[in-house]
Amino acid sequence: VYFRLQSFVFMPVFGLTQGAMPIMGYNYGAKNRKRLTKTIHLTLRVSIIIMIIGTVVFQLFPDQLLAIFDASYQMLEMGRMAMRLLSICFVPAAVGITFSTLFQALGHGIYSLIMTLIRQCFAILPIAYFLSKVIGVNGVWAAYPMAETAGLTAAILFYRHIYKKKIRNLPDGAE
Repeated sequence: VYFRLQSFVFMPVFGLTQGAMPIMGYNYGAKNRKRLTKTIHLTLRVSIIIMIIGTVVFQLFPDQLLAIFDASYQMLEMGRMAMRLLSICFVPAAVGITFSTLFQALGHGIYSLIMTLIRQCFAILPIAYFLSKVIGVNGVWAAYPMAETAGLTAAILFYRHIYKKKIRNLPDGAE
């Protein structure tokens, strides 16, 4: 149920970033740093705003969202905590999705792949296993924000590297 509801928050961000990708790629190819960075910043701002709204809705109205799916008492009890813990990931995910799209636009899709592997394999599995033993099922939910933080850290490091090597030295725009 959570992942179905989450898709309503993530879909606009994916649409936005997919629309921004050719603009990023075009301006990188045109060696127009000003437009490229403006597109990155605008995409980040709008993505973060969308995700903040989603986080607020998931934090304040988990019962109402779960009721859409005719949730039982047990599902409400577990789902309430899960939705609140998992929605903490939304804002870091906005940054990760935007940077992942940028990496693809600049021809560095391998960075996107590494970020995904960190979030969905290398970080989430051991953290979820450990926390499930210590905290129980809520530990599994808590592992998601931690894994997202690991992916975000990688995204920021990759972005800094790409910015220094590829973007910083581009001219400000067409003469």
